[in-house]
Amino acid sequence: METVDVTVKGAGVFGLSVAYACLRAGARVRVVDPAGVAAGASGGVVGALAPHAPDGWNDKKQFQFDSLCLSESFWPEIDALSGLSSGYGRVGRVQPVSDDRGLALARAREATARDLWQGRADWRIRPAAELGAWAPAGAAGFVVQDTLSARLHPLRATRSLAGAVRALGAEIVPRAADVGAVVWATGAAGLEDLSRRLGRSAGVGVKGQAALLAHDAGAAPQIYADGIHIVPHDDGTVGIGSTTERDFDDPGATDGALDAVIARARTICPALEGAPVVARWAALRPRAASRAPLLGPWPDRPGHYVANGGFKIGFGMAPLVGRVMADLVLEGRDAVPPAFRLV
Repeated sequence: METVDVTVKGAGVFGLSVAYACLRAGARVRVVDPAGVAAGASGGVVGALAPHAPDGWNDKKQFQFDSLCLSESFWPEIDALSGLSSGYGRVGRVQPVSDDRGLALARAREATARDLWQGRADWRIRPAAELGAWAPAGAAGFVVQDTLSARLHPLRATRSLAGAVRALGAEIVPRAADVGAVVWATGAAGLEDLSRRLGRSAGVGVKGQAALLAHDAGAAPQIYADGIHIVPHDDGTVGIGSTTERDFDDPGATDGALDAVIARARTICPALEGAPVVARWAALRPRAASRAPLLGPWPDRPGHYVANGGFKIGFGMAPLVGRVMADLVLEGRDAVPPAFRLV
């Protein structure tokens, strides 16, 4: 590729989503990542595309809602271009209701969701018994089920996205000069660099550990309980995760903390008892100081932009992050929510 309009630094889900949106808008794009596709947090195994609760509404929740709705067309389009599978499926999510207080809160949110989610998804209470063997333990007769949540397999999805980017004519290379507009989507290392340049904390890398279990749950909804995500994939596995670690010796190592997560997952979902562990994973996830993604121009670096801080919600945010960043970089249209801005 002789001429490039946009250089994207980082071949994770944010960087590739920005590259894809720029390509769709007609730009010539090069993606640069010394470690290759999905080498960091985007190479995970859990893939819970799930919304925040439908109350306390703000720009972040609205952005996430819009992006999750967009995902239903985004990922099939990506897979069609790449010929690969992201494992995407809008299967919903269930959360156990543990007591009367939780039931009252769930009923209040059920009503709020009808207003906020505009009929595009539901948040409803249903008897736990309707889920059969997949019902989470500890539910006091009821679960909350939303129809907005979806699943995908992060590593497979990122590889599919990379395939779509290549299919549209971009190259993904380990190194190249910064040509044209430059978008920095460099994960935890990028947050460290941004912090040094800004003279303040932009965020940190937070270690997460997760696992894959061999259990075919079909199109059962994902479960979220006791801080644990349990996500059935379409390949006969279930993703379990994850830890949230600020202090660690080795960001890529798994240990007893993951064993504890797996044990808790089996307690939450007895159907997983005896399911063998087929993969263990650990990496640093980029958590912005604001706890929202960081999007927009890099202060004091004309022509440079930042798309970082996906942390646990990066895959759900990525389709709209790509569109918003492409509009900003290529057309100067700034639709970045105030809470996402660097300054």
